[in-house]
Amino acid sequence: MPAPRPPATPRQHSAPRRRARPGIRRPGRLIVVGFGLLIVLGTLVLTLPVAHAGPGRVTPLDALFTATSAVCVTGLAVVDTVTAWSVFGQVTILVLIQIGGFGVMTLASVLALLISRRLGLGTRLLAAAETKSVGLGEVRSVLIGVARVSLVVEAGTAVVLALRFATAYDEPIGRSLWLGVFHSVSAFNNAGFALFSDNLIGFATDPWICLPIAVAVIVGGLGFPVILEVVRQHNRPRRWSLHTKITLLMTAVLLVGGTGFVLAAEWANPGTLGPLDTGGKLLAGFFQGVMPRTAGFNSVDTSAMNTGTLLGTDILMFIGGGSAGTAGGIKVATFAVLLIAIYAEITGDPDVTIFDRRMSAQTIRQAMSVALLSVAAVVVATLTIAMSSPYTLDQILFEVVSAFATVGLSTGITADLAPAHQLILIALMYAGRLGPITLASALVLRESHRLYRRAEGRPLIG
Repeated sequence: MPAPRPPATPRQHSAPRRRARPGIRRPGRLIVVGFGLLIVLGTLVLTLPVAHAGPGRVTPLDALFTATSAVCVTGLAVVDTVTAWSVFGQVTILVLIQIGGFGVMTLASVLALLISRRLGLGTRLLAAAETKSVGLGEVRSVLIGVARVSLVVEAGTAVVLALRFATAYDEPIGRSLWLGVFHSVSAFNNAGFALFSDNLIGFATDPWICLPIAVAVIVGGLGFPVILEVVRQHNRPRRWSLHTKITLLMTAVLLVGGTGFVLAAEWANPGTLGPLDTGGKLLAGFFQGVMPRTAGFNSVDTSAMNTGTLLGTDILMFIGGGSAGTAGGIKVATFAVLLIAIYAEITGDPDVTIFDRRMSAQTIRQAMSVALLSVAAVVVATLTIAMSSPYTLDQILFEVVSAFATVGLSTGITADLAPAHQLILIALMYAGRLGPITLASALVLRESHRLYRRAEGRPLIG
């Protein structure tokens, strides 16, 4: 007689998994499409006759280039902003700059929240402790915070500039206010557009113009999480997150180093700092040391700089500013992680540490991926333009890095490049503005865990 069967245990039905919406699974796609549509809309508006200062001055390619440069807060221009665009056109550029800068800060901060939601509980708690500037799920507070920071910095800078234009340069009140608002928005968003044909060369020795703009550029380039945390924890720097400490440290180092480099390289150059007195040289040197933070203002003639200065500026532009801010480049945190990893390898330290915190292998891989892909984009674009352009390699490399890092500094050849080369710069501005953000988020969200590891191999290095 067969043994009785054990009683059947009830089947445990697992709760149905909630399928993520496409926008949540692919946040980078929403950013790319959204900014693309904004560029298209800006191009259409700038092609309208009412946006032009005169008939026959602006082509559709000029409108596309300007709209991309404004939305990507770059500042490169193929036409003179003052003489080519009407007041309506200049207002359109200003609106595109504001939307582009606000959008980048907001989307980068919200992406940080989205990424933290997708991580495991332990990692989320660690992320919450290390990024105290934004809480989990606080999307509304992020939006309000970014808007508040933008308004305060831009309004304060605009007031100082407007008063200076009105009192020292006899500009009418309306004109002074417009100049103050335009340049403050352009500065905080690291755009570099100016309402003077020579940019800010005419104010090279005026600290009341240069210093407020430089401060707005620095603050905008720090990034919203850093700004908010410094404001909240200004009297307790020891409690700042690792990201804030790295960003502030690298920003200070690059500002001091960049200023010293420009002063040393251009002190006697008759085309730049040479004709200025000592005070003027120090101010202009500081201003030009700040602008590679990815703001395209210039108080001296960039095209007259020495070749070595152009190359050093290329490096500063490529590094860029802080994450989740209006600055471009590969970001100072990425550069810091790579430097620390190299130092650890040289010293034989098995761990990559800074401020008593160990960097994970994932963080190092992400930093290497962002940096190497950015280098590849710059090299390919430079080679492509150099093979069919009459300009020197240092000029071409400068324009390419300026476009990709969304800086806006130029040696003056942008408007004279062939249409195909200008299209390459447009693609670089777009990729440089959104690429690091979407790439970094994609690298985190695509991370998977395996239950096995393959055998280790050691190819010869060096």
